[in-house]
Amino acid sequence: MADYHWPPADHRALIGKRIKRIDGPQKSSGRAKYSYDINRPGMLWGKMATSDHAHAKITKIDTSEAEKMPGVKGVVIIVPEGQEVRWAGQEIAAVAADTEERAEEAADAIKIAYEPLPYLVTDADPQTAGSQYAKQLEQHVAGNPDQGFQQADVTSEGHYGLPVITHCCLESHGQVTEWNGDNLTVWESTQNVSGMAGEYAGGLSQQGIKIPANNIRVIMQNVGGGFGSKFAADTWGIACAQLSKQTGRPVKMMLERDHELMVAGCRPSMHARVKLGAKRDGTLVAWDSESWGTGGVNDAGAPQFPYILQVPNVRAKHTAILTNIGPARAWRAPNHPQMALISNSAMEDLAAKLNMDPLDFMLKNMNLVQPDRAKSYQEEFTIAAKLMDWKTKWHPRGQGSSGTVKRGLGLSLHTWGGRGNLSNCQVVIHPDGSVETNIGSQDLGTGTRTVINIVTAETLGLPLSGVKVNLGDNKYPPAGASGGSTTVSGVSTSTRMAATGALNDLLAKVAPSLGVSADQLEAWNGKIQVKGDPSKSITWKQACAKLGATSITGTGRTNNALMSSGVGGVQMSEVEVDTETGIVRMVKHVAVQDCGLVIDVKTAESQVLGACIMGVCYALYEEKIMDQPTGRCLNPNMEFYKLAGIGDIGEIVVHMMTGPGYDERGTIGLGEPPVISPGAAISNAVANAIGVRVPELPLTPDRVLAVLGKGGMA
Repeated sequence: MADYHWPPADHRALIGKRIKRIDGPQKSSGRAKYSYDINRPGMLWGKMATSDHAHAKITKIDTSEAEKMPGVKGVVIIVPEGQEVRWAGQEIAAVAADTEERAEEAADAIKIAYEPLPYLVTDADPQTAGSQYAKQLEQHVAGNPDQGFQQADVTSEGHYGLPVITHCCLESHGQVTEWNGDNLTVWESTQNVSGMAGEYAGGLSQQGIKIPANNIRVIMQNVGGGFGSKFAADTWGIACAQLSKQTGRPVKMMLERDHELMVAGCRPSMHARVKLGAKRDGTLVAWDSESWGTGGVNDAGAPQFPYILQVPNVRAKHTAILTNIGPARAWRAPNHPQMALISNSAMEDLAAKLNMDPLDFMLKNMNLVQPDRAKSYQEEFTIAAKLMDWKTKWHPRGQGSSGTVKRGLGLSLHTWGGRGNLSNCQVVIHPDGSVETNIGSQDLGTGTRTVINIVTAETLGLPLSGVKVNLGDNKYPPAGASGGSTTVSGVSTSTRMAATGALNDLLAKVAPSLGVSADQLEAWNGKIQVKGDPSKSITWKQACAKLGATSITGTGRTNNALMSSGVGGVQMSEVEVDTETGIVRMVKHVAVQDCGLVIDVKTAESQVLGACIMGVCYALYEEKIMDQPTGRCLNPNMEFYKLAGIGDIGEIVVHMMTGPGYDERGTIGLGEPPVISPGAAISNAVANAIGVRVPELPLTPDRVLAVLGKGGMA
């Protein structure tokens, strides 16, 4: 019988090769359909009335004028009178009308009276925020921190931080909903196709509409970005389904850009004061940090300091600041970019004080890394240094060129879990030789379709064109939400199991005609053949014709024997800083990453490239700016919420760790890990260039000039 384990490197036709994405032509030609593109017959448009206040009690809602307006078909209240709104932009009521313009006018016509309440929207430290908004989450002590600092030959102290940013999905949150009797269909922009029916069933139940989850169909073929913010049905999804039920017509409701940036994405901030101690030879001996940050009205969990390096003597305290800026949502590798920025920056500052090359400093302390990961980091640093030409380019802080434009190098390391999610898969082999792979997962743009295609085709010995992949619909076998870099690993294993099961049924059918037992057969190169004797074979189509009129269906679930968890990566950045304008320019960025067995090298590299680009954005440009006097966001648009343009990215070099030592670990998630380090590596490169730390991201010209104005440049 066919073995479900991953094939050895010398017996792979597709896995581990460089294969283009199968959905590339559809997306690049504009034929790919997103939720925003769905338009149903008789469809209405939904819009919402939102709060002007960061925190207030609603005393009166008057929808009478809106209900009388031309074209208005339905109105629902989301937050009733007497309840509180807790951030500006919170949804209070929704309307449906026959045109988008009429819906917007009707939403504006809803009159809402408020009793304002105290609020905080700025990213304050615990002392400034006050006890009303500060919530201590963590105080961790290991070893003897005071004694550790007494043993240190050199200490370094600094302040580091990064602000709240938004998810900035190019396709905003939203959906189209349509009832047909007791059944509901939702075309949702989501990261959670299989789980969304339960979200709607629960949310509608709270509004008095009872519908079992198995009466709800969820469809999503493509999504224009999620980054951790699209797991739930959300307020607008439930309101949309209510309006559709109320009016008896399909309703489309997608968030406007300003609403999207105000409420639909919030990566928590994090700031810290850090003190580090080391021996003269660079051996780390003590860490002391006090950190804080805000994730909105709820805390975002406590960080684990120091990051990756297990310093023997540690004191770490963290306080959450609860602010009225909207709720936090998971942003790629939650809390890891923040921890990496603070830890790696503090360590490079200590290395600078020791007059050590930070690469040598990191290698000196590899004994503080989790034992089974140290070897990988050492290998990755060696490769990254070669790709960056680190030893030639690196210089002590502020000792680069004599002109006004300074160059510098910085580095960072990171880690992530990435164990595959729970998914189920179905592979169907038809008598005509065609093959379908069905799975209720989603492709967030990471190449999931392509990976499923590769695994199915590899297992059945077919070309990619011999397999049709069906996903993005909860009528297919359920699969987990796409979060935590879990999808590609999970669906790869369930697909492998399902395809192997289907193949074994086919081999049993074919074996008598080749005069051998099924366990002596294999699928390879479009044939079913006797192992070791390709002359005894039949074509794939001839084999499938023996099925008669009945298709074969193989089913599979996520298999832990085919995957593992725990990845590491290192990154190095080279920047130029214009000391007259304060502008930071990315010159080159090197990313070296492991993720176990790589199914498709090309899509893996693409994921790393995308993560690094996102990293350049948050390192140099992104910040959600809140105004305490008004309680509102000042830059909820793509003009003043800055992202990098293509000319701002610089050269990015990606190296995937593959082969012995990596392949046998099986599949591990990749999407998030490479987005962790860019902020730290770029910040360290700027410090190396100008001789002083710019303490807070993003590294905007005003922040760079501010530290230079204090005489920071060596």
